[in-house]
Amino acid sequence: MNLKPRFALSLEMEPASPEIAYSHFMNKLTFETDVADLSIDLRKGYEGIIVVDVRDSKSYEECHIPEAVSLPNNKINEKTTNGLCKDKTIITYCWGPACNGATRAAAKFAKLGFRVKELIGGIEYWRKEGGDVVGSVAENAPLYWKMK
Repeated sequence: MNLKPRFALSLEMEPASPEIAYSHFMNKLTFETDVADLSIDLRKGYEGIIVVDVRDSKSYEECHIPEAVSLPNNKINEKTTNGLCKDKTIITYCWGPACNGATRAAAKFAKLGFRVKELIGGIEYWRKEGGDVVGSVAENAPLYWKMK
């Protein structure tokens, strides 16, 4: 006897109306960008963005996106961002989806008056999707942050 399920866990909470869903997803896109879009923009030489690696200096030195500047999350303030152009959009990244450093940094940049987006997946997904990296160990750098 084959019993059909009576309910779906994925639908336990009813989906939003199409209008509300559209608004939600469009709003989400104003806060994030993905590896593919950033990679294309960098290859085209688009000058309206500044990519900021917010990991610690050692991690940046070992491996980072070639066009990225290093500004560790705990060093973001009015003085350290004084030389960054507010006419450009800051794109922050950290280790990966389990790291909220890029989110915290994006919030700090926004509070300082910058337009900002977060790179979904961080350096982890940048590397997994074949993005170029540079640094003292480049492709051989640790892929993840590890607790010591």
